[in-house]
Amino acid sequence: MADIVIQLLPHILAAVLYGALGFHFWNTRWRDGEHRAVAIPMQTWERSAIAAALLIHAGGLYSALFAEAGMRFSFSFALSLMMWLAVLIYWLESFMARMEGMQPMVLPLAAACAAAPVAFPQVHLVANAGATGFKLHFLAAMLAYSLLTLSALHAIFMGFTENALHKRTLTRSLASLPPLLTMEALLFKMLGLGFVLLTLAVGSGVFFSERLFGKPFAFDHKTLFAFASWGIFATLLIGRHAWGWRGKRALRWTMAGFALLVLAYIGSRFVAEVLLTR
Repeated sequence: MADIVIQLLPHILAAVLYGALGFHFWNTRWRDGEHRAVAIPMQTWERSAIAAALLIHAGGLYSALFAEAGMRFSFSFALSLMMWLAVLIYWLESFMARMEGMQPMVLPLAAACAAAPVAFPQVHLVANAGATGFKLHFLAAMLAYSLLTLSALHAIFMGFTENALHKRTLTRSLASLPPLLTMEALLFKMLGLGFVLLTLAVGSGVFFSERLFGKPFAFDHKTLFAFASWGIFATLLIGRHAWGWRGKRALRWTMAGFALLVLAYIGSRFVAEVLLTR
C-alpha cells in the first residue's frame, strides 16, 4: 500500500499544483475587479511554478511508464502525458507571445489529467516497447496528440474571444487573452506541426505495423477514427492555404478533427480498460 501511495504521489502533487495555479491565474487574470481591463504580464515566479509542476509531473510519468517489467500504458496515462506535453508547449510559447490569459483553462485541465492515473490505475504492458522504431512512433503520436490538443484549446479561446468582441464587451478575461490574430497564427502553426507528426505516426503504424507491433495492419474502429481525423486536418490546412479559411469555419474543423483523434485512442482505451475491464 505504501509503495502505491509513493508511486501516485507525484501525480497528486502535480495535480494540486496545476489546480492551485489555475485558480491563481483565474483570480488574477479573469476575475473581474477594479482594474478589469488591464492585462497583467506573466511573472517570473509564475513561470517557475509551472516549470516545477511540469518537472514533478514528468518524474511521475517516467517512473510509472518505464517500470522494470517493461513499458506500461493506459488511457489515463495517455491523457496525463498528452496534457503534460501540451502544458510544456504552452509554457514555451509564453516566452514568445503574450499568453497570460490562457492559463485559467489550460491548467485546470492539466490538473484533471495529471490525476487521471490515480482515479484509473489500470495499466497494460506494451509489446515491442524496446524497439527504436516503436519509440519513434510513440513519440510522434504523443507529440501530435499534445499539439492538436493545444490547438483545440486555442480554438475554444478564439471562439470565446470572437464572440466577446462581437458583443463589444471588454472583460478582464478578454483583456488578458492574446490578440485574436496572434492566437490564429499560433493555431495554424501548431496545426501544421501536429499534422506532420500525425502523418508520421499514422504512416508508420500502417506501413510498418508488423515490425512495430508484431502483427499485420488491421483496419479497425481506432484506425478509422485516426484516418478520419487526419483527413479533416489535411482538408483544413489545404483550405487555409488555398482559400484562406479562418474564423468559425477553421474552429469547427479543428474541433471536429480533435474529437475524432480523441476517439481514435483514448476513447477506445477507456471503453476497453474501464467499461469492459480488459
